[in-house]
Amino acid sequence: MSARAGATTAAGGGVGRLSGNLGVAEIIFMVIAAAAPLTVISGNVPLAITQGNGALAWTGFVAAAVVLLLFSVGFVAMTEYMTEAGAFFTYIRAGLGARCGRAGAFLALLTYTAIQLGVYGFFGWSMDDAVRQWGGPALPWWLYAAGVLAAVAVMGYRHIDLSSRVLGVALVLEIGVVVVMNAAIMWHPMPVAPVPDTGQAGPVAVALLFAITGFIGFEATAIFRDEARDPQRTIPRATYGAVVIIGLFYAISCWCVIHAWGADSITGVTRGFLDHGRNIVLETAGRYAGRMMQQAMQVLLLTSLFACLLSFHNIIARYQLALGREGIMPAFLARTHDRHASPHVASVVQTGTACMLLVAAALSGVDPLVDIFGSMAGISTIGIVVLMILTSAAVVAFFARRRDLSRGRPFSAVVIPCVAGVALCAVLSVILVNFTRITGLTDRTSLMLAVLPFAVTGLGFCVGRTAAAD
Repeated sequence: MSARAGATTAAGGGVGRLSGNLGVAEIIFMVIAAAAPLTVISGNVPLAITQGNGALAWTGFVAAAVVLLLFSVGFVAMTEYMTEAGAFFTYIRAGLGARCGRAGAFLALLTYTAIQLGVYGFFGWSMDDAVRQWGGPALPWWLYAAGVLAAVAVMGYRHIDLSSRVLGVALVLEIGVVVVMNAAIMWHPMPVAPVPDTGQAGPVAVALLFAITGFIGFEATAIFRDEARDPQRTIPRATYGAVVIIGLFYAISCWCVIHAWGADSITGVTRGFLDHGRNIVLETAGRYAGRMMQQAMQVLLLTSLFACLLSFHNIIARYQLALGREGIMPAFLARTHDRHASPHVASVVQTGTACMLLVAAALSGVDPLVDIFGSMAGISTIGIVVLMILTSAAVVAFFARRRDLSRGRPFSAVVIPCVAGVALCAVLSVILVNFTRITGLTDRTSLMLAVLPFAVTGLGFCVGRTAAAD
């Protein structure tokens, strides 16, 4: 099998590696687009404030960025020895063995599938809200979600360079409107009448969960390895750049929203807006930057959600391609398109999966924002933290067996990955302890959701090739 073309199957299309010419900036665009900055500022920040530690919610984003930077040290150190795309899956397999690798792959698929479903719910809710504010009819949220699913399916089927250009334009615009809002808040502080809080601030764990959820997708720097211009240099730079940019942007923007309404009032104000189905970030933009900026932000929130969905679609399709290439999932998933050089079969399968989940969510009749987005964010955050814990352990095990590679770099190969693993375990424990508060569901339902990532991890460990083959 050649490095780029691969074999040709009877059904058509190559089986092998993808191709592309993505540089540091393009990959950072893809990663930050998956993080969906405006989506996080508009969705995660209000929830972190009301359910988390109130006026100090911005500290959750700082803490998450610090933990992810620690994790990235070992992740980057191991990157130069990884020749296959697949991110967490390939790292865990290389360090902990094939079975653990499969467990990580199954968990990654659940993690990204869950958050994608949550964002479909968020998009449907946001689109319905926007249409009604513009004088349109009130339609079921799932109609809008189905429409954007079709658009994502078309974009995901084509070459990755097209997706990166679309995501890049959307990303620049959505970051731009938030920067304008932040500047207006800091330049023209407006006195706000104190609004008494309707309850005490919650634990920092809640804010931390929503903060980490905002970083989901940063591992895409390694997932797009086959399509990177110079992966040995591009992947490390894109990883550090994405974490720093995302962390600073979230923390500063969260602090600005809090500052706009006052630390003594922010929890009550935010809860009041949520209770009336209004978005505090959009209201803040209108108050400080004008009505036109508020309307522009409302439109760009929809494009942000679309960019997020497209990024998650691309990530899931490439995970499926990597698993098909490894024989863990059906081999036809490894086919690539002759003209678009895209994982077109995996993309179609991913579209079908998303469609089935969307139908199930629509039939359930649950709230698309609180129930679907909130609960799926909880599942995906547990999943991503467990994946990072396994990857940190894999880094240590990988270099422990190859002491010649770790010689002269004990901190990046062993010490810091160990510190990151301990920190991530602490994060996971505080999230699990507060999981019912995070989801807002019953104890039994929350327990089932919290157990699901661990159950899927165990399933991935147990199925597949025989232990002897491993």
